[in-house]
Amino acid sequence: MTTSCQAVSVPVPATTPALGDAHRWKVLAVGVAANASFSAAANGMPTTAIWLRSGYHLSNTELGVALGAMGLGVALTELPWGMATDRWGDRPVLLTGLLGTMLALLALLLWITPQGRAVPPLWALAAGLALVGVLGGSVNGASGRAVMRWFGTGERGFAMSIRQTAVPLGGGLGALILPSLASRHGFMPVFGALALVCGLSAFFTWRWMHEPDFSAEAAKGPQNASTGVSEVMPPQPLRNRKVWRMVAAIGLLCVPQFAVLSYATVFLHDHGHLGLAAITAVMVALQAGAMVMRIWSGRHTDRHANRPAYLRGSALVALASFVLLGCIAWLDAPGWLLMAAVVAAGIAVSAWHGVAYTELATEAGGANAGTALGMANTAVYVGLFLTPIAIPHLLAASSWPVVWWLAGLVALGTWPLFPKAQGNGEMR
Repeated sequence: MTTSCQAVSVPVPATTPALGDAHRWKVLAVGVAANASFSAAANGMPTTAIWLRSGYHLSNTELGVALGAMGLGVALTELPWGMATDRWGDRPVLLTGLLGTMLALLALLLWITPQGRAVPPLWALAAGLALVGVLGGSVNGASGRAVMRWFGTGERGFAMSIRQTAVPLGGGLGALILPSLASRHGFMPVFGALALVCGLSAFFTWRWMHEPDFSAEAAKGPQNASTGVSEVMPPQPLRNRKVWRMVAAIGLLCVPQFAVLSYATVFLHDHGHLGLAAITAVMVALQAGAMVMRIWSGRHTDRHANRPAYLRGSALVALASFVLLGCIAWLDAPGWLLMAAVVAAGIAVSAWHGVAYTELATEAGGANAGTALGMANTAVYVGLFLTPIAIPHLLAASSWPVVWWLAGLVALGTWPLFPKAQGNGEMR
């Protein structure tokens, strides 16, 4: 479906005396904190997979259901959260989501944790984690839309990449803290720690998250004098084929990432026979490397204006890293080599996020960024739901090398979906 485009006047964010130009960095910090809080749950909980399996008396298949439940909750609500953000703004959506996520985690702490011989059923655990996903999914589109509205064109890739470092930051902190808590004290402190960080992020959101000033008076400010306010309004995201292709590419390229995040601990434990310290070191190194690469990627693509080429190259790098990981697993290589291969594959398939989300939001337009990011995150979390469920069945039918090779093929499938740069700098 096509929609005619016309030139329209698009308001440009302007600072106010009350907030000042530096306030956009506080908004970015809130976005990072909000995303890190939820990422500590979404990407941190899988690092407790070994203890989740034993503590709740789960099989590998049941473990996949539990790990995928949070992703299902996010997938069901990402688009509605994104549309709500475009309509009502970032602040109310973030506050609602963060406080609701905190309450859902407290409910898990109080009623759905193993106590002595009493073990909660799988359905209760899955429902609780799904509710965390339903509420926590609000942070993705809302904070991304705020970045697009507060930062100018020359800074957005860098700012969005910093915001996207929240995912590995939260996952890294979760990998550093949660396995130790789960192995020594059970899951009550795990859910309690996650609830605490969501509550703190809600406080900073209340304190600092505000809409930029789009008033006519503010638009006359000196920072807007040379910016210009006219641009071509793209089609609505749900009617934009370029947006849908980007959404599909983002969702698919997250599948190998979730394969690593969900089952790397199980792979290193079962296949590599590694202990808690080694597994924790791998997951923390993976997330730290992903943070560094996301920031570098944003800065690099801002300077060279080459986001499409970078994204297509990222798909090929991910393919190569997973082929290598599968070969190392097939050769029964020593533990240190397995650790290095997992870290390399995890970083390779995590570095591109900020660039992809910036390109997607740019294609959709600032006024529709929340909806477009909601579409992308729906696809992402469908992958987070399905990937942990599929891997046990793949393992039962094949082996770990096959799992990693198939993950690489999924990454290759995203290569034709990312846009190509034409000679005039436009995308197709």
